[in-house]
Amino acid sequence: MGRPRASLRQFLPLAAIIAALAWAAVLPARADDSGGANQSDVIRGLLPTVVNISVRKVETPTPPATGGTATVAAAKPSAPDAADIQGFVGSGFVIDPSGVIVTNYHVVEGAFQITVTFFDGTRLEGKTLSASRVADLALLKVEAGHPLPVAHWGDSDTLHVGDQVFAAGNPFGLGISITAGIVSALNRDIQNSPYDDLIQTDAMINHGNSGGPLFNMKGQVVAVDSTIISPTTGAVGLGFAIPASSAHFVVDQLQKYGWVHPGWIGMKVQQVTQDMAEAMGQSQMQGSIVSWVFPDGPAKKAGLQIGDVILQYDHRSLSDERALLRSIAHTPVGDPATLLVRRAGQDIAIPVTVEQWPRNEWEARDAPAPVQVPKIPTPPDLGLTLAPLPASDRPGMGLPTDVGGVLVTAVAPDSDPARRGMASGDVILRVRGQQVAAPTDVWAALTAARADKRDFVMMLVLPKTRDTPGPKWLALQLMQPAD
Repeated sequence: MGRPRASLRQFLPLAAIIAALAWAAVLPARADDSGGANQSDVIRGLLPTVVNISVRKVETPTPPATGGTATVAAAKPSAPDAADIQGFVGSGFVIDPSGVIVTNYHVVEGAFQITVTFFDGTRLEGKTLSASRVADLALLKVEAGHPLPVAHWGDSDTLHVGDQVFAAGNPFGLGISITAGIVSALNRDIQNSPYDDLIQTDAMINHGNSGGPLFNMKGQVVAVDSTIISPTTGAVGLGFAIPASSAHFVVDQLQKYGWVHPGWIGMKVQQVTQDMAEAMGQSQMQGSIVSWVFPDGPAKKAGLQIGDVILQYDHRSLSDERALLRSIAHTPVGDPATLLVRRAGQDIAIPVTVEQWPRNEWEARDAPAPVQVPKIPTPPDLGLTLAPLPASDRPGMGLPTDVGGVLVTAVAPDSDPARRGMASGDVILRVRGQQVAAPTDVWAALTAARADKRDFVMMLVLPKTRDTPGPKWLALQLMQPAD
């Protein structure tokens, strides 16, 4: 996620127009806008709209110090057969009562299993509906069987530095947590993408917060938490979120079309620097200079020329070339707009009609993400190697002869049983409430659980090493075989 600064700048020309998904501000959030509502009441009302997202992927990533905030749920090295299957956690929020959820694309990218957990503990299977790689946003869908409470977008364009905000998410997989802070800065370009326009906040954002909402004091979503900068694996007060104006635009496009339809006029621009301004005889830095006009594009047809300095777009002055490109990208296809340009010392108004970015070119940069990833079945043994329990071992374990029992001789390091504490030397006494006396009994019970479409299976396990006497129940995660 942390591309070198140089390569990003080199890519910026192309991204210029792809700023279609560009990220800008979109939700309103003034510290005094709460209308007198008690802050804890506002937060409690929002918690049902925030979700934890757990995924399993076939990869072995190392979380960077700078980048997305999805966190590795299990960091132990694994056996060759399972080494590439890792668990990750992230966050999200519900935007439609039917069960549509917003999260970061990097949270669910390549996931073959997605589990969504709500504040009340309800767990549902999620599937990816659509996603934008360059905007790092994705839509998930769950089937709850009833309407879900939803979070509402605000207007991030009204945000000011110093406004109070709070983040909700799943830091380090601990569960839904709330952190409060202020807007530390706006329009941040941290070189994480070619069109950064991020909201910086000191509300604690950690690994696992990716995809969670940043709320204003009205309880509106003003941004989507996505990135941290830190010399360690934890937060140091430098958290960044995709402004709701851009996030809402992308999400709306994904809901309508399944991919982003950015506006386009066919040009490449660069921000005018102080050196450029002096070279052109200007007294101050102002506008974006045109470095290329694409043949047969709307800008070419309108008469825009290389070397023109764009001062305004549709009667609005913009902070930099990224803001210009975002504005073009967000303009509805077919709408007219006006470019105010400076050419040879004269200011000229150039009317232009915005077109849709040519799809074949756009898809080369942000092709619609696959909506489904085939499930990878867990081997029937769940990563467990089993053997009959020798009769000679029973007395030392305090087991009578009539309770059955199957000995665990090995546990795959990256398996779900390992994450839940199972180890070689443990004894499985019951599966699904039934006594087991041989490994075949265990396999049969697991097969039956899968046939019943269960996500988990109950096992009564007597640990070899235990802090308290007696066995304990474990709910081990099952994965259904691919259809």
